[in-house]
Amino acid sequence: MILVRQEIGDVLRDFRQQQGQTLRQVASKASVALGYLSEVERGQKEASSEILASVADALDVPISTIMREVGDRIAVLEGVDHFPDVVPDDLMAEVGPELSLR
Repeated sequence: MILVRQEIGDVLRDFRQQQGQTLRQVASKASVALGYLSEVERGQKEASSEILASVADALDVPISTIMREVGDRIAVLEGVDHFPDVVPDDLMAEVGPELSLR
């Protein structure tokens, strides 16, 4: 069984380690308890959207990047061999051309 919380934790840990930051540094910047962030990274606790936003800010990584990485990892675990890299037109119409990803 795929646990989304485990994938989120793995992605957060990977971004943190790529930046050379300690768990303590990120927890402090995000104003999150060290033990709680550790449990999130290990997939033992679910991160609320508020916690996820704070940690993403502390890592200086957009939440969309974190969630895209989580989605890509889950797709691999599910055996999906093709996933599009396109933002749907109806969503693009809502955000406008200044945020275009194309």
